[in-house]
Amino acid sequence: MQVINPKSALIFILVTICLDSIGLGIIIPSFPTLISETAHVPLGKASQYFGWVMGAYAFMQFIFAPLIGNLSDRFGRRPILLISVLGMSLDYIVMFYAPDLFWLVLGRAISGIFGASFTSASAYIADISTPENRAQNFGMIGAAFGIGFVIGPAIGGLLSDFGSRTPFLVAAFFSMANFIYGFFILKESLPQENRRQFEWKRANPFGALQQIKRFEKLKYLFLVTFLTILTTMCVHSTWNFYTMEKFGWTTKEVGISLAVVGVCFGLVQGAFTGKIVEALGQKNAAKAGLFLSIIVLLGLSVINQGWMMYAIILPYAFTGIVDPAIRSIVSGQVQSNEQGELQGIFTSLMSLAEIIGPPLFMWFYYNFKTSIPQSNLGLGTPFWVAAFIGLLAFLLISWTLKGYKEELNA
Repeated sequence: MQVINPKSALIFILVTICLDSIGLGIIIPSFPTLISETAHVPLGKASQYFGWVMGAYAFMQFIFAPLIGNLSDRFGRRPILLISVLGMSLDYIVMFYAPDLFWLVLGRAISGIFGASFTSASAYIADISTPENRAQNFGMIGAAFGIGFVIGPAIGGLLSDFGSRTPFLVAAFFSMANFIYGFFILKESLPQENRRQFEWKRANPFGALQQIKRFEKLKYLFLVTFLTILTTMCVHSTWNFYTMEKFGWTTKEVGISLAVVGVCFGLVQGAFTGKIVEALGQKNAAKAGLFLSIIVLLGLSVINQGWMMYAIILPYAFTGIVDPAIRSIVSGQVQSNEQGELQGIFTSLMSLAEIIGPPLFMWFYYNFKTSIPQSNLGLGTPFWVAAFIGLLAFLLISWTLKGYKEELNA
């Protein structure tokens, strides 16, 4: 196997994640309109279907993320990552031609299978990281996603002028470019001698989640991760509808706002996460991020002017330090040939939150906005619920890491 330069390898994998993020971000602004078209309902009623369309993606990712993680432990990161990226490009084409809601949901389900490439990419990052820069490198994943979400939604908002389906075709182009780039440039990060045998009992979501018990008290950090991602699903699933219905934003304005979110997240994850974790420690950084997320969610529930959405984006970006801090703590506890499995567990938890989150929060959004029309209480209900979940996560991580101070800092 060729010797890997960790710096150049990190740059490549971040470019790969960024291109994937661009492909995902491009389709976000036009998604509500496309759901409305394929379901043959007005935009206001499309929110009933939005959570289930997003849930189809998450459900398949939940099922396949452990499989992809374990396959990358057995066959290496490179081939699994490339197959996933290629599959995404082909699926965007399917969604471009989707004649009705069924095909759109089917397309999102297939996207979930190949979208688990995040698992292999995270394992690749773990392979080339040292204990000193692990949290910073995991933070760079968020930065790459952030940059992609600067470019993606902005392009998607502009492309919406050419029809709600055009962004899917452009997303397919970015994914195919990503595959070609990786095919010729990407080197393998997991040596042959460090690979392990594939086991079906560890390659399914339920078997993978059972592996959590190996971490003793730290196993509760996985629950914290799940609850944290669940709160972010509130923002992700309601942003389009909330801003369009409450402030009258257009698809283009939604795309611009999401681009600003991407800039802020990219800035925080790329420039500040490593420094924050170094200054506060992994435990305190995670707790600070969770506390801030509670404040942000409460703020989102009561704002009544469109410009306030922009004012709250920067503090929202700092909540992104939670995930890299927790991943750094837990990934330091496993061997290199188990990193794929570990990242598969994290991706499954992320997917499980994405399965539950969008339908849950869109149910609160749709039902309470109709029962209490034009009310901050009604439209803001999902954020109140998410803030309560964030509080539970904060209390749980405080309890979980209380007795582990010396071990985690050792």
